[in-house]
Amino acid sequence: MVSYIIKRVMRMIPQVLIISILAFIVIQLPPGDYLTEYLNRLRASGASIDEAEVERLTRMYGLDRPMSVQYLQWIGNIVTDLDFGYSFSFNKPVNDILLSRMGTTFFIAVLSFIVSWGLAIPIGIYVAVKQYSIADYFFTLMGFFGLAVPGFLLALVVMYVSWSKFGVSVGGLNSPEYLVLPWNWARIKDFIGHLWIPVIILAIGGTANVIRTLRATMLDELRKPYVMVARSKGLSEMGVLMRYPVPIALNPLISTIGWLLVWFFSGGMVVEVVLNLPTAGPVLWRALLGQDMYTAGAYILITGVLVTVGSLISDIALAMVDPRVRFGKLEGA
Repeated sequence: MVSYIIKRVMRMIPQVLIISILAFIVIQLPPGDYLTEYLNRLRASGASIDEAEVERLTRMYGLDRPMSVQYLQWIGNIVTDLDFGYSFSFNKPVNDILLSRMGTTFFIAVLSFIVSWGLAIPIGIYVAVKQYSIADYFFTLMGFFGLAVPGFLLALVVMYVSWSKFGVSVGGLNSPEYLVLPWNWARIKDFIGHLWIPVIILAIGGTANVIRTLRATMLDELRKPYVMVARSKGLSEMGVLMRYPVPIALNPLISTIGWLLVWFFSGGMVVEVVLNLPTAGPVLWRALLGQDMYTAGAYILITGVLVTVGSLISDIALAMVDPRVRFGKLEGA
């Protein structure tokens, strides 16, 4: 098991390197750069442009160098000093932005993941056991609804209903009067009152997907001979379910733990923008619009690294819970 983990970690190194190259290429694809956008805004406003200042900014940001040199300098600073560069849009180091935003982003993503699985697993088991019942039809319909309706649309509906019917603004994670106050019990309660909205909206899509996957896998397992043998030995129905088909049916979900966490982290960007959350999503949106390459590159690189780390976590968790994987594949890996 230890040797397998070491090999998987070693495989991650070239993967992360390729991801960093692709991330830098992606943020360089749009024509122009941040300085070009900045100068265009100055020209549109009628402000005078000092050519000496333009040349100074070009040298300071390294925009006069080849892209390969810019990449090597960027990735070198990240590896040696964990320095993601300077944000042109926010006029501060990217590290400061990440520290102020990533914590909240991870917290909401993990909480959405817990809520999603906490709801989806028991529902998925129940609807599989009660196939073609009213509950099965109801949750299947809700599952299609959760998959079909975009999260940002749900966010807009929730905001409209909350304001029009109850007179309560649900944008952000705190009411305006608490933003400048230190953390106390009143602000914590206000934070919790705002937190449930983005968590539920982000969890809906993941919950619907998990229910459909678990239901399909459970139905397949319930029809296999070993389940009938277990019932014939006198085990209770709950004992049969929890001992045999449920652990096997959870395997496809465990194998996607890492992907779900990444989806909650990056897939809610539009929801975060709509709800005006102090998270990484609005920062990335502003960086992409303004061609702030270092900020956008840092976000894309972190998301890519999360994919590789999530895949590693999924593989290890699956090997721990499923002996077939552990003995059939891991020893020969």
